[in-house]
Amino acid sequence: MFIVESYSLAVVLTIITMLCWGSWANTQKLSSKNWSFPLFYWDYTLGVILLSLVLGLTLGNIGGEGEGFIKNLTHATFSVLLLAFIGGVIFNIANLLLVAAIEVAGMAIAFPIGIGIALVLGVIVNYIATPIGDPKLLFTGVTFIVLAIILDAMAYKKISNGATSLKGITLSLFAGVLMGFFYRFVAASMSPNFAQVQTGMLTPYTAVFIFSIGIFVSNFLFNTWFMFKPINGDKVSYADYFKKGNTKLHAIGLLGGGIWCLGMLFNMIASGKAGFAISYGLGQGATLIAAIWGVFVWKEFKNAPKGTNALLALMFGFFVIGLALIILARFN
Repeated sequence: MFIVESYSLAVVLTIITMLCWGSWANTQKLSSKNWSFPLFYWDYTLGVILLSLVLGLTLGNIGGEGEGFIKNLTHATFSVLLLAFIGGVIFNIANLLLVAAIEVAGMAIAFPIGIGIALVLGVIVNYIATPIGDPKLLFTGVTFIVLAIILDAMAYKKISNGATSLKGITLSLFAGVLMGFFYRFVAASMSPNFAQVQTGMLTPYTAVFIFSIGIFVSNFLFNTWFMFKPINGDKVSYADYFKKGNTKLHAIGLLGGGIWCLGMLFNMIASGKAGFAISYGLGQGATLIAAIWGVFVWKEFKNAPKGTNALLALMFGFFVIGLALIILARFN
């Protein structure tokens, strides 16, 4: 299977993760006028599971090191498979709660609380489990990124008219805590050495595939709830998925899931050299990419009040400093 041999390549893969995790939501934005989020999300989860299977059967089977995708899948123990599956379940509810929080309270509330908690908690949990890298540089970098997320939220606050709601804050808190833990379950399912896979444990390819199954299966519970009890808008049914959907809308959703899945797999592959804490921390820099899309492509701040540009400039600067410090944490 394909294995990362150098830290430099691992950094490149985590940057691709940032691009993927910060860009997939554009597909939902493209379909939102004609397609409610719960319906889009079904195609998104299918996109995740399909690409994880394709990458497992291709990249997961090339090269002479490690263990092939199918062989590793059949040799894995039930407890290890369950860990990766639970990771998918946790991620799924966290992701849906974050979207719900954005619907209720807006990005200005949901992002600093949800993504901020997820970033800090995720790095701490994964560093305790596998303490790789200079902790001073790593957590200083995390601090800069959290500050950047807060500045990003302040900028969005200037262009939004939504009032702060206790419900939105609560949803953001739960989303952030769950998002901070899902990665550890998947990481715990994988062999410490990708080249020589420990008996019964998973490679990154099989771990991400089982993780994706956890997302899809749990969707029948979690996403069904949001279909019939929507935060905003009208409720939708399973019949609507087939009646209102068309080839273009389904393709957009599949693309969104595929983009996110590519980032997840590259992040897991990179963790072999970067360590789980650094790999996760860099991946969650995706907020920077999302902000770039919002500023330069979607022109969300075109008519923003005075002072917004200064916040955005400071936000971009803090992101760059934070990401650089996290990268340097492994070089030392």
